Amino acid sequence: MSGLVDWPAAERNKQPILDILERVLPKQGLVLEIASATGQHVAHFAKALPDLTWQPSDYSEEHLQNLRARRLYVGLPNILSPILLDVTRIPWPVERADAIFNANMIHISPWATTLGLFTGAEQVLPPGAPLVTYGPYKVHGEHVSESNVEFDASMRERDPSFGVRDVDDITTVAEARGFALEEQIVMPANNFTLIFRRR
Repeated sequence: MSGLVDWPAAERNKQPILDILERVLPKQGLVLEIASATGQHVAHFAKALPDLTWQPSDYSEEHLQNLRARRLYVGLPNILSPILLDVTRIPWPVERADAIFNANMIHISPWATTLGLFTGAEQVLPPGAPLVTYGPYKVHGEHVSESNVEFDASMRERDPSFGVRDVDDITTVAEARGFALEEQIVMPANNFTLIFRRR
């Protein structure tokens, strides 16, 4: 795939994530993907779920360029042109969505992005809509593996505001903004998929 950036981890996890999305996403409507990065996820999901319209987004102009290139490469009519979206800037440039998907952002960004994610989602999602996050998390204050301990340390060394977050802390933020944690699903490579539902 000349000119496109591919991340090996995204190739490995896209199908396990899709297996969950097929079950929890609505059958039709608009899915807003936040922090789409390389676009590998959205391309895979959009091909498998053609009745959904997918809105990729990212904060990085470099990622947006790659998203535009991938959209052209895959040529799927249900992937919209990617948009610049900073979750901390409220209101978002999307007025309404039927679901939100976000992978690998919460641990590699300041805590303010987690707050922004749920604040913005509260404004754009209707009652009953899912917000799905994927990545490494601590559970009740404990890392789930030694590799996650090392990964957390490397993140914090890179930026002290980064780090593997605790599911309990995220759930507290979610509940304050009208979301309930519906499922916590163990994934390969010591990751989790969290399914929040707008009350």
